[in-house]
Amino acid sequence: MQTTPKHNRLSWSSTALSHVGRVRKLNEDACLERPEAGLWIVADGMGGHSSGDLASHMIVDAFREISLPEKLAERVELIEDGLLEINRNLREEALRRGGNTTIGSTVVVLMAYAQQIIALWAGDSRAYCFRNGRLTRITQDHTQVEELVEEGVLLREDAESHPAANVITRAVGAMDELYLDIDNQAVEAGDVYLLCSDGLNKELQELEIEHYLATGGSIQEMGRSLVDEAVRRGARDNITLVIARAEERIAQD
Repeated sequence: MQTTPKHNRLSWSSTALSHVGRVRKLNEDACLERPEAGLWIVADGMGGHSSGDLASHMIVDAFREISLPEKLAERVELIEDGLLEINRNLREEALRRGGNTTIGSTVVVLMAYAQQIIALWAGDSRAYCFRNGRLTRITQDHTQVEELVEEGVLLREDAESHPAANVITRAVGAMDELYLDIDNQAVEAGDVYLLCSDGLNKELQELEIEHYLATGGSIQEMGRSLVDEAVRRGARDNITLVIARAEERIAQD
């Protein structure tokens, strides 16, 4: 699917894939692709918690049909306010269920606006940019391990095998107050953006993801190759990805 908002000189195409993996019985991931609106989301229900699939689908469903404002600032505010409301609703639902129930989900949102990309996120679902053969991570994981790496206590190469590798410090529904990180960057024609739950990067290193994106072909083929390889390696978690590609719009006049 490919359309272009009036304010954009770029056109966007995208694809989305989700796989339950080879260990889990329930897929707690959810995703959204709306290239006509310049909006993509991946949400990963928090494993081991009650109703993670409820949380991830609540996030995606909230933005499935929503009309986005024309102004960028209002668009960002709408997304932020929507996620904050979902956070409150999930906290209230957890309270109704009683005990130490947590109903939560990580989230990464990508928005295209004119010649910009804006990313918002909480948790360890990631956004990447693939440009001129190089993969760059846009997001920074909200995990205990990432904090240790940033503090210089832990080496990056030791992070994946650390006992606290799966301990998330931010997620929608995890705490009464939700704090989202935001980043923006300029877009170039030919850029490919990848959103993924951590089920993908648990199985493939970033250099390997870069390799699959560099093989060319359609974004559908790229996505399928990434998921198939992660499944071949064991797919210990649910795997979900969205790939969006920007192209120069061909004048209609």
